[in-house]
Amino acid sequence: MAALARSALDAAPPRFALAGLSMGGIVAMEVVRQAPERVERLALLDTNALAEAPEVRTRRMAYYRAMHDAPKPSVAVVEDLDWPHCIGAFWGEINTTVHKGFGMSGALTNGVVRDLGDLPQGFPVIAGSIGPSHGFVHVRSLGQPVRVMGLEVRQGDLIHADRHGAVVIPPEVAGRLGEAIGRLRQMERLILDPARQADFDFAAFEMAWSAFEKART
Repeated sequence: MAALARSALDAAPPRFALAGLSMGGIVAMEVVRQAPERVERLALLDTNALAEAPEVRTRRMAYYRAMHDAPKPSVAVVEDLDWPHCIGAFWGEINTTVHKGFGMSGALTNGVVRDLGDLPQGFPVIAGSIGPSHGFVHVRSLGQPVRVMGLEVRQGDLIHADRHGAVVIPPEVAGRLGEAIGRLRQMERLILDPARQADFDFAAFEMAWSAFEKART
C-alpha cells in the first residue's frame, strides 16, 4: 500500500481532492498518512482502516494459485456464503480478466457481478445478481463441494453453462453425450424444417409431429 500511495502522490498535483473505494480507500488513507498537507478533501467509500489479516491474503493467493494450476478448460465455481443476501461483487473487470489470463473459460456463482461493460470478451459469468460491491469479499475455503443456486458442484465435475444457466453432466454419460446431442438435433429438425417453410400449415404440422414422436420412441 505504501508503494501504491507513493505512486499516486508522484502523479498527483501539489494539492488535490481524493476519493477511495474499497481497496482504493485503504490506498487513500495511506496517501493521507504520507502527505496530509497535500489532501484538501477526502471521501472514503466501502472501506475500513483495519489491516488485512494475514490468513485472508494467504487464502486469496492459494485460490489464485489453484485457478492458475487447474486443468484446462476449466470453470471457476464460487459459492457466496451470504446467499441469498449477497452484496459483495467478487466478479468484475479485474477478476474476470485475471481468470481469463489464467486460461479459464468462465465463472459460475450465486453471488454478485459488476463492471458489465468492462468484462473481457470470451469469459462468460453466470451470477446470482448484478450490483456494485458493498462488502468485504474474501475466500473462505477451496476445493470443497458447493451449492450454487440449487446446483451442487464438486471439484472436477463436468459443467455445461450458457445464458440459460448451468448443469453438471454425470461422468457416466459424458462419453455418449456427443452422439445423444446429434440425435436430438436430428429429431428437432423434423419439426423445425417444415415449420420454417412458407406453406407450413396444420396438416404439415401433424405430419411433422407424427414423425417426431416416432423418432423419440
